[in-house]
Amino acid sequence: MKTLTIIVEKHPDGYVAYPLGLKGVVVAEGDTYEEILASKGSAI
Repeated sequence: MKTLTIIVEKHPDGYVAYPLGLKGVVVAEGDTYEEILASKGSAI
């Protein structure tokens, strides 16, 4: 199993999460940090 580091950024229109080192891949988007945490696991 490979370990990925997920970066969560706050933007003016919400939050976005993506894996470090993989360009152009977004694993989750949401209005709150909690939404990102809930959805990132299923996206990966």
